[in-house]
Amino acid sequence: MQPGAARTAVAGLHGGRLKIRLAARAVEGAANVALTEFLAARFDVPKREVAILAGAHARAKRVAVTGSRRGPEALLALPSG
Repeated sequence: MQPGAARTAVAGLHGGRLKIRLAARAVEGAANVALTEFLAARFDVPKREVAILAGAHARAKRVAVTGSRRGPEALLALPSG
């Protein structure tokens, strides 16, 4: 995760992990909220179906998305923004 980017978008793979740029700043949890909203929209699930399992205060996070018919590889194929 890269907070404070010009726009929210998938940046691709970086070091074996998916890198997502977020327009939100890492202040008072704003970047985590933006990440949750972004992933919920991309996977077409309600925000409550996206959970940050580990790394809530770090750039590297482990996230779970439940109830989606889309697999993680579909996130890379979607247009950014």
